[in-house]
Amino acid sequence: MNIDHILNNIHHEDGLSRTLGMEFISTPEDDTLKARMAVDDRNKQPFGFLAGGASLALAENLAGVGSMALCPGKMAMGINVHGNHVKAMPYGGTVTAYGKLIHKGHTLHVWNIDIKNDENELISSVQVTNYVIAPQEK
Repeated sequence: MNIDHILNNIHHEDGLSRTLGMEFISTPEDDTLKARMAVDDRNKQPFGFLAGGASLALAENLAGVGSMALCPGKMAMGINVHGNHVKAMPYGGTVTAYGKLIHKGHTLHVWNIDIKNDENELISSVQVTNYVIAPQEK
């Protein structure tokens, strides 16, 4: 999925993805997308590991970027995010989120996101449902 047209907005807008240090990456398949995030002071919990909420935020933001890439001019809002954290990710490493679209309706998109460590081991598995609508007039 090519997200070049979305990256400019992401890099210039303040928001959670920028605050937590997320980097979104295009993929050759039309129904997949990737993102990376270093585990650092911005997203760790007090014990020095990646916070579970930061993993969920990475997944939800990745799914949102993917849905917006598939539906130009529309907004994608996560209406359901649930995940399982299966391995701790220590401070100093990098996680990579691999997103795959599993349902594309007119207003609902469902994504599976696997978040893996530098050794390609599963850290979290997350499912995100997005509600996709036209932006409201201001």
